[in-house]
Amino acid sequence: MEKKKIKITVTGAAGNIGYALLFRLASGEAFGPDAEIDLSLLEIESALPALKGVVMELEDCAFPLLKSVVQTSDPNEGFKDADWALLVGSIPRKAGMERNDLLKVNGGIFITQGKAISNQAKPTCKILVIGNPCNTNAYIAKAFASNIPEKNIFAMTLLDQNRAAAQLAEKAGVDVSEVENIAIWGNHSATQYPDFYQATINGKPATEIIPDEKWLQTTFIETIQKRGADILSARGLSSAASAANAVVGTIRNVITPTKEGEFFSMAVSSDGSYGIEKGIMFSYPLRSDGQDWNVVTGLEHNSFSKEKIAATYAELLSEMSSVKEFLDPKQCPT
Repeated sequence: MEKKKIKITVTGAAGNIGYALLFRLASGEAFGPDAEIDLSLLEIESALPALKGVVMELEDCAFPLLKSVVQTSDPNEGFKDADWALLVGSIPRKAGMERNDLLKVNGGIFITQGKAISNQAKPTCKILVIGNPCNTNAYIAKAFASNIPEKNIFAMTLLDQNRAAAQLAEKAGVDVSEVENIAIWGNHSATQYPDFYQATINGKPATEIIPDEKWLQTTFIETIQKRGADILSARGLSSAASAANAVVGTIRNVITPTKEGEFFSMAVSSDGSYGIEKGIMFSYPLRSDGQDWNVVTGLEHNSFSKEKIAATYAELLSEMSSVKEFLDPKQCPT
C-alpha cells in the first residue's frame, strides 16, 4: 500500500523544543509507520547555522520515513503546502518585561506566520501553537490565518495534563497509566485549572483514591500551574523534552479516535461551551473521531471549579483585550 505523505512545518526548529521534537517526528512516532514525512524547518536568519547542524544529525539518523528537509528563514517558503504547522518559536519573557509587552512582541511574529500559513499552507492545514503565551499567540495567528478553518487551530495544554497525571499517580502510589480524564481548563499559564474532580484513578474518582481534598485544591494545582517555572529554575532552561513529548501526544490525540469514556485537553477556538465567549482560545476536555474533535459537554462543576475556571477565563479576556488593537487585518502593516 502506498504511504501517505505529510509535510510538517516546525518554527523555532533549532531551539531546545525543536531539537527534542524533530527526531520523533522524523521517526514516525507522531503519524505512524505508514506516513512519509517532509520537514520544513523555519528559523530566524541568525539561527540558520545551528539549524544546519540539526539537519546534519537528522541525516545521520537515516530515518526511512523522512523524505526531505527544507531549511529557511522565509515564512512563505517555510509554510508552503504544509499539512501541519507546529509553531514552537516565540520570544520568551525577559527580566523587567510586562506580560502585555510580551504579548505585543509575539504578536508581530504570529501575525506574520498566520498570514503566511493562510497564503501558503494547504487549506486543510492544522496549526498547533506551542510557543508561549500559546493561547493568545494562537488567537493572533487565527485572526490572520483566514483561509484555515477555526477548528484546525490549537494551542497545547497536553503538557499540563501530563504533568497533572504524573502528580496524581505519585500521590496515589499507582502507575501513571491508571490516571485518566484530567481536564485542563482555560489558559496555559499560572491560572490554568487542572480539574481533578473529573479525573479517575483505576476507574474510580480521583477524589476517592486521594481523599486529601486540601492537597488537591492547593499543592496539586499550584504544582501544575508553576511546573514550567520550577523546571526553568532547576535546569536553567525551560521545558523541552516534556514539551516535545506533549506535541507528539497532541498530534496523536487529534488524528486518532479517542477511546470510549476518555478525553484529552487542548486549547481550541471556543464554540460557546461552558459559557466561554466564542472565538477565545480556551482549553477544554475534547474527544476526537480521528477526523474532527468536539468539546466534551455535560461535565458538572462545583463552586470551587467554577471559581477556578472563572479566574483563568478572566485572564484570557484580559489578554484578548491587550492584543485586539492590532488584530484588525486592515490596520495591521503587511
